[in-house]
Amino acid sequence: RKQVVHTNTERRIMGGLGMDHPFIVTLRYAFQTDEKLYMVTDYCRGGELFFHLKKFRTFNEVMVRFYSAEIVCALEHLHSNHVVYRDLKPENVLLDQDGHVRVTDFGLSRDNVMTDHDATTFCGTPEYLAPEIVSRDPKGHGTAVDWWSLGMLVYEMLTGLPPWYTKDRRELFRRIQKAPLVFPLHVSRRAQSLIKGLLTRD
Repeated sequence: RKQVVHTNTERRIMGGLGMDHPFIVTLRYAFQTDEKLYMVTDYCRGGELFFHLKKFRTFNEVMVRFYSAEIVCALEHLHSNHVVYRDLKPENVLLDQDGHVRVTDFGLSRDNVMTDHDATTFCGTPEYLAPEIVSRDPKGHGTAVDWWSLGMLVYEMLTGLPPWYTKDRRELFRRIQKAPLVFPLHVSRRAQSLIKGLLTRD
């Protein structure tokens, strides 16, 4: 299942890029025994964004703007170093003791992505997958898939669920590719504009 490849990629990204950025979890040490591999990272006392979202159900736009801006900074740093993240979701966004974002879990990431077609693996969490991954576009994908996932996450932070959510995976993938994007009344026009810009299928 290529777990060795994924683990080495995760260690390489966190050990290198995490050191350079305040919104990415930093790998401090890595060592192994005969049976186990240990990766020691910073302790993020605030826990997962997922926990807080389930507790409050939705965030107001001020909070969403704050978290989104820090996630954007993290993604830009990854992309400038030719890394596509591919697993942005509330469970993979931690909060430190001061409430700042720390992106974690790089097991599905791919480095050395130089173009929009360098990555080809079908991977990620279904609700946040971009259309080019869902359709298994033979041309592959690049960093644009992370901006799509950010759009899904921003929508979820404002409404409590990602757009097009359903437990039926086949229907979910159909909706991601073709269903119209509908907003609850409480989502402002500015927020809608941002989300529509991120959730551009082409």
